[in-house]
Amino acid sequence: MILDTFRSIIAIKDLRRKIIATLLLVLVYKFLSVIPIPGVNTNGLSAIIEGQRGLSFFSALMGGWLENFSIILMGLSPYINAVIIIQLLGVIVPRIWDMQKEGEQGQRKITKITRWLTLPIAFLQSYGMIILLNSLAGGNIINVSDMTTVLTAMTIATAGTIFLMWLGEVMTEYGISNGISIIIMAWVLSAVPGTIMGYIATAQYPLFAGLFLATFAIIYVIIKFTEGHRRIPIIYAKTGGEEKSYFPIKINQAGMIPIIFSISIVTFPAILGQILSNTTGGNAKAVGDILQTYFSMQNPSWVFISIYFALVLAFSFFYVSITFNTEDVAENIQKRGGYIPGIRPGEETANYLQKVSNHLNLFGGWFLALIAVLPYILWKIMGQSVDLIISAAGLIIVVAVILDLIRKVDGEMKMFDYSKYK
Repeated sequence: MILDTFRSIIAIKDLRRKIIATLLLVLVYKFLSVIPIPGVNTNGLSAIIEGQRGLSFFSALMGGWLENFSIILMGLSPYINAVIIIQLLGVIVPRIWDMQKEGEQGQRKITKITRWLTLPIAFLQSYGMIILLNSLAGGNIINVSDMTTVLTAMTIATAGTIFLMWLGEVMTEYGISNGISIIIMAWVLSAVPGTIMGYIATAQYPLFAGLFLATFAIIYVIIKFTEGHRRIPIIYAKTGGEEKSYFPIKINQAGMIPIIFSISIVTFPAILGQILSNTTGGNAKAVGDILQTYFSMQNPSWVFISIYFALVLAFSFFYVSITFNTEDVAENIQKRGGYIPGIRPGEETANYLQKVSNHLNLFGGWFLALIAVLPYILWKIMGQSVDLIISAAGLIIVVAVILDLIRKVDGEMKMFDYSKYK
């Protein structure tokens, strides 16, 4: 059956072209990851990054490559930060809020603004990342006293991020799914063979088997959670009678976005703390030590876990409040002559949908936040790191992207069958 499905997919020319384009662009991304920034010494950097759990985790969820000081070392982090800033500005800046409600045309304007905002963020962030990695390596990576060398490295790293952003957009246009998500998933999955070989090399077979089963159990729960929804009954008045339909509201309405947004914020204090701790002394070093104590992912505190949990929950509500406009949904239902049984059309329908959405989002946000912090809670309870084959946050991203890929492929196949018999 699987083989027949694969043959059916390959037989569709347009779908085959999109899959090949996606794979080729992922290969380009992998090729970029092995190109180091010129003028840097990467000896021993991999071992240093491996010991910096928080930094490597942040890099993984942003699609960056720190191990060899790659030209895409920052990944999509500046772009994601720009998206967060624009989303937040939409709440307080009426013009941006209006653009968010203008549909496709407004989204194109927001995308253009986000691209331009990514540029200065990437340039500033590249300096912080270069200084951080250099300080972790004892100053052996790059000569920070030579501003020409530093500015060259900053420019190349910024160009790498901009190119990666463009690559994601090209992948979205010509590939099979969202390019940004595909890039992040590619990084997450690339770490799986190394994790597996690590357990095999140390002969930790019982632990590996247990974590393997636990990983699949969490995947099953995440799939059920991601695909779960509540169907709101809607009745449409038709000539000669009534037609019953449903409006689905997903439990996980925000998808993987809250985790990506939250991790980009919660890791910043630890990164800043590492930079400040490597200063010569004084108040800066003291502040850096405090930040590392409470926000370190190598030894997570309950403060870090609590803030991470709260951010995921908050971003779940914030993102849904922007993307799910109950007033527009209620208006569309009313225009089509529909109504929810027992609920008056218009404002009452919008309020009812908002209430249902908030209840589902509360459950979904809590579940999403719990999955995100679960490894750190186990760490605190057991007193040692517990690494799944794929991190819990990474699993949510991978599952979301794969489910989207399945839907896209299924949609393409249905369109092909329709066009064949049209």
